[in-house]
Amino acid sequence: MSGLYDGRPPHVRGSDTSEGAAESVAGETARLRRRVLGDVAGCADGATCDEVEVRLGLRHQTCSARIRELVLLGRLVDTGAKRRTRSGTPARVYRLAPAAPAAARP
Repeated sequence: MSGLYDGRPPHVRGSDTSEGAAESVAGETARLRRRVLGDVAGCADGATCDEVEVRLGLRHQTCSARIRELVLLGRLVDTGAKRRTRSGTPARVYRLAPAAPAAARP
């Protein structure tokens, strides 16, 4: 994830509190991304952030940040579909991104 956020967890540049919070989870973000990715991979019809939060027992801020990172990394894509959350609001549905052809991989 070295290309995103200068290789650090997401944070608001110039905000000492945001940067401090990012540093406090720096060691966990890769593990959490793998857990989120694995959960979404196991869902044939994709998953919302809310669904992943419930299954993995994550806080919304933690889960949504990992999903955003995975989207920016090209590992997850927004399907364009929406499903209702526990609170009844519509949420985007994500799925695994199609694999790049072998010749296009770095």
